[in-house]
Amino acid sequence: MLSFVQRRVVKPVMDLLRMGATPERLAWSLAMGVMIGINPVLGSTTVLALVLASAFRLNYVASQVGNHAVYPLQLLLLPLWIKMGSLLFGMPGLKLGRRELMHAVKEHPWQTTKALWTWEWHALVVWAIAAAVLTPLLAMAFKPVLSKMLERLHHEPVVEK
Repeated sequence: MLSFVQRRVVKPVMDLLRMGATPERLAWSLAMGVMIGINPVLGSTTVLALVLASAFRLNYVASQVGNHAVYPLQLLLLPLWIKMGSLLFGMPGLKLGRRELMHAVKEHPWQTTKALWTWEWHALVVWAIAAAVLTPLLAMAFKPVLSKMLERLHHEPVVEK
């Protein structure tokens, strides 16, 4: 696992620092990528991270590194976002049981689709509130780590090819 993180997260970030990316810009890019990576709309993260990185002039690669690093969390947090959205909007909870859901889809496809969309957008509202609060906090947490990584780069020996 440590090797995976080293290869898929640390090395790309170090490479970006070597190319001149600033710790502050990378911190915001990673933070935004992480928060987009845990949003409740499955299948939306890559495009959404690219669009927002472009809109805020952030680093595309770093936003994708953050986004893809947290993919398992997106699946784990989906029921939490739905539950919190239901609580926020005073809706009954979503029955996540496979049988109940399959029965509803077969017997009442349109009503089930409307209900699922309602739970989804409620979850999206909760996520957006969390993202507004957590993205700056993540960026503040990432910046000193990235600054230390940059400092380590200054002490690396120069290898000519």
